[in-house]
Amino acid sequence: MEAPEVPLENTQDHIKEHARESAEKWVLGVALSTAILAAIAAIASLLAGQHINEGLISQIKASDKWAYYQAKGIKAGVLDSKMELLKAGGREPAAADVEKAAKYAREQEDLSTEAQKLEQESAGHLERHEKLASSVTLFQIGIAISAIAVLTERRFFWFVGLAFGCGGLIFLLLAYR
Repeated sequence: MEAPEVPLENTQDHIKEHARESAEKWVLGVALSTAILAAIAAIASLLAGQHINEGLISQIKASDKWAYYQAKGIKAGVLDSKMELLKAGGREPAAADVEKAAKYAREQEDLSTEAQKLEQESAGHLERHEKLASSVTLFQIGIAISAIAVLTERRFFWFVGLAFGCGGLIFLLLAYR
């Protein structure tokens, strides 16, 4: 679930152009702050993509471990059936078979532990991805509202845009706490 890219280059170009033409100094601040928000949003977007990819890789590895766990379980089941048939026929199973069954049980326990660890790792990456994607969204909203400030020539909207940018920064920091 990669964060959707919202093209804001035209908006930023419009703000820069308006800043050059405007006599009001605060419009230059809007242009600078939106450029900073866009740069941080790009970084957060890259990090979000990296974490979703890492999460998927960890989940695939966990699935592989669970498949191997099941294969060991099938082998153990076949071996147990063999030993039960021998017992039903009045014969004792070979010591090697008993040892092999115990080995399969130990291996399954180890595989289960590894798979659960990988699943937790995957969940951690997904959680970070979600926070970073929220961060990118808030940065983009901040940029868009800042553009509205320039278009309507109202500083209030710039401050609202900066507030959304601060919200994006908070989510960015929360992703790494």
